[in-house]
This record gives sequence, structure tokens and C-alpha cells, in this order.
Amino acid sequence: MAFIAVSGGQGCRQEELALILAQRAEGELIAEPDLEKWIAAQFPESPIPDRAWRALASSFLASLALETRHAVVCCLGAEVLVSELPGCFRVHVVAPESARLAHLTASLGISRTDARRRLQKMTSAEALSRKRRFGLKSASPTGFDLILNSQALEPGAMAGVVMAALGARGLLDAEPLSPVDKAGIQFRIRLQLARFGIVPPDRVHLERKAFGHPSEQVFANLLDFYRIAWDYEPRSFPLQWDKDGKVSEAFTPDFYLPEFDLYVELTTMKQANVTRKNRKIRLLRAIYPHVNIQVFYQKDVQDLVMKYRPHQNA
Repeated sequence: MAFIAVSGGQGCRQEELALILAQRAEGELIAEPDLEKWIAAQFPESPIPDRAWRALASSFLASLALETRHAVVCCLGAEVLVSELPGCFRVHVVAPESARLAHLTASLGISRTDARRRLQKMTSAEALSRKRRFGLKSASPTGFDLILNSQALEPGAMAGVVMAALGARGLLDAEPLSPVDKAGIQFRIRLQLARFGIVPPDRVHLERKAFGHPSEQVFANLLDFYRIAWDYEPRSFPLQWDKDGKVSEAFTPDFYLPEFDLYVELTTMKQANVTRKNRKIRLLRAIYPHVNIQVFYQKDVQDLVMKYRPHQNA
């Protein structure tokens, strides 16, 4: 699927462009009120830090990937929200101030003086919001795949340019996001949210077992803090059989995350163990291609703990 991000300043007509694109691409149109409504529904009693808004909004967009063919996202910072999603295409609409004022005057039925005052006020508000949510007051031109001037092109013509670009990139024919890909995206987003102490409701771990290595306990504690459900060594996968058909070699991943249908294998820093496990994982992927497994090296776990540990002053 394609995630088409459309952004622009007040009076640049990006909303009209987004609506036309949603119709032509047969996709769902997502505006900022839709994102705000979803976030409020998920966390009705929790104050959401501005810097966590990006991860929450991206989580919502990723959840759409199995429910809609394409999505057109039109809001401040849309290009940032889709940047880590597959099939993203980022469009920015610009226009000189004279054209923006003319559009606001005509569409809102206000005087040019009132339009200028509104434009200045909204531009300042957008810069402040972008700074709080994304860390920058303005967007960089290199953050977009296509920049259009609405003074030169009407929304319908701009939509034609965008659709041609999407076709050239093959995004309109892209396959829907698979459950495995979606799970991986959501897992990364959960790690980002944990930095702010935000966890999804009703996430609990499964039955405990004794751990075979201290790093496994560390990883389990990490998952607990993020409220990500897990089970320890729940299944073994036969890899080789003897001449009588009995299993001669098997592989048991360390963790299973049922919410994401993801197996996780931890390794130590010893090269012999890494080589041995990598061989088994290659066999597992060849024999069981439907099984989703991710390898975390000891340094990966340490980096996660240091990066996403809760901050006392956050």
C-alpha cells in the first residue's frame, strides 16, 4: 500500500489536494482531527507529551495498513509521520504570500487585512507545534519527494502530477502491508513510546519460567516495562531428522511476542555461540519461511536499555 503525506502552510490548498488524491487513489483520508481523536480514545486519562505525539500518530497509521488499500495523510508534519512506513510518498505544497492571502480571502469570506492577520497567527502556531512535536520549527525541502506550487497549479492538476509520480514509483500497485511487517513497525513504535512512559492498556506478560542466561532476564524486564506480552521458550522447531525420522536437531527461540507473532532470539558476545545460532536460524528460516524471527545481540539489548530507560525528569 501507499502512505501519501500531504502538507503545506495556511492558504496553500493542500487540503483540497489531499481530498482529490484520496478519491483518485481509492484510499482513506486521514487529517489531524482523526489522529487526535484516536489518541484521545486510547489514552483518555493520560497527558500525552508533545514529543510522544509522533510515535502515537505513526502507530495509528500503521494500524490502518491492514484495513485500507492506501492512506492519504494531511496534517502538520505528515511527512515525518510516514517517514518510517513502507510505501511512503511525501508531498509539500507551497505558494507565495499573495496567493495564500487571495485564497484565504475567497474561501473564508474575510478581508485581506483579516486574512493577513490569520495567516501570521496560524503560521506562528504551526511553527510552535512543529517544534514541540518534531523538534524543528520548519520542514526541510529534502524531507519531501515532491514540492508543488499551488499558484501555478490548481489542486486537480497537482493531483495529476502526484498520481503520475506514484505510478512511476509503482506505489499504487504495491502489496498491502503484511501482518509481520506491521508487527515490526508497531514493535519499534512501542520502544519509542516507552521512553515517555507510555504503554498500551491491558498489556500483560504470560507465564514465567526460569531463565537460562542473565541477558534473558534483562530482556524480559525490558518487555515488562513496555507492557509487551511475552512467553519464554514456548516452542521448539525441528531442524534435522535421522534416517528413522526422529528429530536430531532442533532450535528453541528465547522469546515469543504473541501480540506481534514474533520470535526473538538473544545471543551472547561469544563468536562461537553467534556462529552456531546463526546457522540454526538460517535453517529455521529455510524450513519455516512463515515464522517471523528477529535476532537481538547482547549489545542490542544493552543499547535498548540505555536508550529507552525511563528518565526521572521526563
